[in-house]
Amino acid sequence: TRYLLFGDDEIVFLSDGIKSAISYLESNPKCDLVLAQAVDTKGVLRKIYPKKEVKLTKFNSAKAATYEMIVRVESVRNKGVAFDENFGAGVENYLGDEYIFITDLLKKGGKATFLPLTIAIHPEESSGSRWGTESDLRARAMVFQRVFGVTAPLIRTAFYFKNFQKFAGTKNLYKFIFGKF
Repeated sequence: TRYLLFGDDEIVFLSDGIKSAISYLESNPKCDLVLAQAVDTKGVLRKIYPKKEVKLTKFNSAKAATYEMIVRVESVRNKGVAFDENFGAGVENYLGDEYIFITDLLKKGGKATFLPLTIAIHPEESSGSRWGTESDLRARAMVFQRVFGVTAPLIRTAFYFKNFQKFAGTKNLYKFIFGKF
């Protein structure tokens, strides 16, 4: 197939949004990936999304969900980008596979764009809903390690303080910043 959209049996895709995203890809042949938005079953956006088109970077794509992504198959394959099987549903590091995929694509010269198009309906519950548990913090720490390498402790520190309330204080500060679980 020319384009790949990710989903499972709990996703409802919205054809108008998908058509608009594909039209964008057709008009922008150097774009390898479009990240769009989704709503929950009540029609509410699942997270805070940008209001306009945004070029994706490793600093603004961490909240990506698989069902929000449409990829240009041939260019992604040609760049040798694939999902890291150590991250995602069904493994200990159960989140971050999308973020790693996007950053790997960018590292290999790929282009990715967020478009404020709604392409899917997804139930409210998701793997990102376990925020703050020790397994969640460990998985998030490993994602940052995979994306940022030796600078990961600095990025994790900034992330920790940006999301201080979600971390429920300082009890997990050392473990998260240094990835020591």
